[in-house]
Amino acid sequence: MRRFIFAMLCFVAVPAYAAGLSVANVPLEFILFALTLLGVMLFHNKTLYVGLIGLGSITLYKLAFTGFKAGGGAAGLLGHLGHEWVMLANLFCLLMGFALLSRHFEKSHIPVVLPKYLPDDWKGGFVLLIMVFVISSFLDNIAAALIGGAMAHQLFKAKVHIGYLAAIVAASNAGGSGSVVGDTTTTMMWIDGVSPASVFEAYAAAVVALCICGVIAAKQQHAYSPILKDAHHHTRVDWARVAIVALILVFAMAANLVVNLEYKAFSDSFPFIGVAVWLAILITVGLRRPDWEVLPETFKGTIFLLSLVTCASMMPVEHLPAASWQTALGLGFVSAVFDNIPLTALALKQGGFDWGFLAYAVGFGGSMIWFGSSAGVALANMYPEAKSVRLWLRHGWHVALAYVIGFFVMLALLGWHPDAPHKVPPAATTAAAH
Repeated sequence: MRRFIFAMLCFVAVPAYAAGLSVANVPLEFILFALTLLGVMLFHNKTLYVGLIGLGSITLYKLAFTGFKAGGGAAGLLGHLGHEWVMLANLFCLLMGFALLSRHFEKSHIPVVLPKYLPDDWKGGFVLLIMVFVISSFLDNIAAALIGGAMAHQLFKAKVHIGYLAAIVAASNAGGSGSVVGDTTTTMMWIDGVSPASVFEAYAAAVVALCICGVIAAKQQHAYSPILKDAHHHTRVDWARVAIVALILVFAMAANLVVNLEYKAFSDSFPFIGVAVWLAILITVGLRRPDWEVLPETFKGTIFLLSLVTCASMMPVEHLPAASWQTALGLGFVSAVFDNIPLTALALKQGGFDWGFLAYAVGFGGSMIWFGSSAGVALANMYPEAKSVRLWLRHGWHVALAYVIGFFVMLALLGWHPDAPHKVPPAATTAAAH
């Protein structure tokens, strides 16, 4: 513990002495962020502290020296947080709320009776991943990952292989990558004016990726802990809890659709989706008591993710490399360590991408490391043993393989076709009027 504290204090002290420092023209903010990610990898049992120290380090440096996009000093920091608070609040509410949802689902006993309807060999685990994929296509990928984690906990007698956990995250991100309501990044594209049909093309790669990593992970899991062969015939489904889960998901979907279809102008002003989830939870408290006991540990993981997301939002990135399939492929690997929300925002601002490729890259790419997506962090809250980059990469290697193969299959089938600008610049509109 002393070594950990000393190591983290060392790089916290750097900003105080390094105004204007850069290495090979790399701004100090990126160096501090890289050190934060390195700390997460080395001290996976202290991720919350690493995330908060990294956030504090970057914030202090920008307060003292460079300022923020919204301005310098405290006013610039407040302006920056004012721009980011809706996204952060939505993530906070969803991660905390869906943790309660997953417990409701697990206690509904559906995972206990599910083996009756699944193959009892490795194909049962693969079918479960397909279910996660499908669920994520019309729900948030966080909810899909947690529901998958709850089912796996029961189906495999609480012995879930790290490689299979990686595949659950990959399946949830793959399912959300082709749907404008399945992932925050695709929803951002939809709000910005990208056609849902353009995003849907991501499934050409996502289905291939699911088949590759899903089969390998299902066989890993079967060798580690086979699926339960005999369901508990005396077990009855708690339909009240099933109704609670359904209501929470309906509220989330309805809020997402209503805001994006009818009130796009207000989507950045209030965390409608997160509030809707908690409204459903509070409405149903009298029907079944939520497992409030899971919230303290979930809170730690949630704050960790928010610290990384906030760090990423402070990076001085103004544009991406020129839009091409090579750039899109690279962004998938970047999204494994760098939050995909600011990456997507930059891509939308820059334009010129084939949005199906980008949706797949920034969505599925985050599955390659456990903290690369909100779904991965949520599942790691449920399975703390997943908070090891070394183990995730060692046992979940098939996710990276599936990402690359899926990308090139899509490239061969559809080709790279940059979408036409989905926004008309004001100057162009004025010229057209004359």
